[in-house]
Amino acid sequence: MKTGRKIILIALVLVIVALGSTCFYTVNDKEQAVVTTFGKVTNVVDAGVHFKLPLGIQSVEKVEVNVYQKIELGYIQDSSGAQFNPAESAMITGDYNIVNVDFFVEYKISDPVAYLYSSNNPELILRNLIQSQIRNVVGSSTVDAVLTDGKENIQMQVRDLVSQILEEYEIGLTLVDVKIQDAEPPTQEVIEAFKAVETAKQQAETVINDAKAYQNAQLPDAQAQADKLIQNAEYLRQKRINEAYEQVAMFQAMYTEYAQNPAITRSRMYYEAISQILPGVKLYINTGSGSDVQMLLPLESLVNGNGGEQQ
Repeated sequence: MKTGRKIILIALVLVIVALGSTCFYTVNDKEQAVVTTFGKVTNVVDAGVHFKLPLGIQSVEKVEVNVYQKIELGYIQDSSGAQFNPAESAMITGDYNIVNVDFFVEYKISDPVAYLYSSNNPELILRNLIQSQIRNVVGSSTVDAVLTDGKENIQMQVRDLVSQILEEYEIGLTLVDVKIQDAEPPTQEVIEAFKAVETAKQQAETVINDAKAYQNAQLPDAQAQADKLIQNAEYLRQKRINEAYEQVAMFQAMYTEYAQNPAITRSRMYYEAISQILPGVKLYINTGSGSDVQMLLPLESLVNGNGGEQQ
């Protein structure tokens, strides 16, 4: 009788220990736990040791909410490295060219309850959604933008569109980042052509930068020459003005003399003009007529070498 009681007691203790071991669970710092009571969500707990009711009354689902997870689209990683997956990477651009584009996507679980119970396979939904929006954005972009300088804008558009739709779907996932790993034309000939275009663009930028540098080096000299020409022109302008004033003053002085002695001044002007027109010619002045002609020789005795009258 005592042996049977001992066996029952031991069995009872074992049952209690087994039940007690199922009443406690641990959540690490990368996780959150969703607690359900009779199948209904009743709590979401963070990291630590927690208690739950045994015998299936309460169940716990742990979800890694603080872990960045990834999706690789358009390429496959193998022993030889990353290889394009044409089924996912081949896309048509807005200008009807075909390109191979692969993406690396990071996401995380933002709502563990929605992640567990709002959809059957949230990762597959996210993957299909990203593929759809990538093809949508690439299909509205030019091949030059996809292969060269439009990658950043494409990534941003895809990220915004997918994030907006994820908020509507409420599947408990948040998109963290979308990056284009690589983008190439489908054939080697086209690849070489685009490489040549890129090389030409870089050379054009180099030539433009060299031209700007030459311009910046030559501008100071050109400006100095321009300033010099302007100053010289200003000097000549002022010189002409001064000469004009001087000629006006001389004319006015000559006119004053002419008004006082018209005949003398007229003769003097005549002699000066002749001496300038015919330099070195000796002039004789006829002061009479007929047999009573008198000559004054030479004219230098009356007019100086500069055409002025000797006093």
